Amino acid sequence: MLFVSPRTDFCMQRCAWVPLDKADYVQYHDLEWGVPVHDDRQLFEMLILEGSQAGLNWYTILKKRAAYRQAFHHFDPEAVARMPDTELETLLNNPEIIRNRLKVYAARDNARIFLTIQKEFDSFDAYVWRFVDGQPLINRPGSMLEVPVRNEISDDLSKDLKKRGMRFVGPTIMYAYMQAVGMVNDHSTDCFKSL
Repeated sequence: MLFVSPRTDFCMQRCAWVPLDKADYVQYHDLEWGVPVHDDRQLFEMLILEGSQAGLNWYTILKKRAAYRQAFHHFDPEAVARMPDTELETLLNNPEIIRNRLKVYAARDNARIFLTIQKEFDSFDAYVWRFVDGQPLINRPGSMLEVPVRNEISDDLSKDLKKRGMRFVGPTIMYAYMQAVGMVNDHSTDCFKSL
């Protein structure tokens, strides 16, 4: 798919899944998807957002991202871990986020576990990136049909997080998380973001 960049005079080819009529989706693809993230707050944000996506499409969550930031204290894991039930119950009436009780309460529970992991490994970054030996996996698929929905690493990450008590961290969600935070780069070979 071709998209004429508003800042340049040339066309840039992108992964086939990018809907070119949605500028926010194009921006997400161009600036975030597959870019390595080592900031714990950003890693936490994507953990909560990917878990919220379960059973939905990513664009539904992307459109609600600003509301999620507001609702979940700009993804400060310490603040989220301290959210009382009354605050979580209020969020269940907020139409700007996904009002699923299990997902809303899981955000707080996962924040508490996230903080425990930070203490154990000095950072969540150190914990999560060890699953790929600190380096992104570069797949270079020829088409989106070649992109897996999970792999052995996402299975292992999911299993470990579940063992620690996290929810909404299944292998497919964790593979999407790994793509989102750049632990894996699945930009297709015809995409300008392909390495």
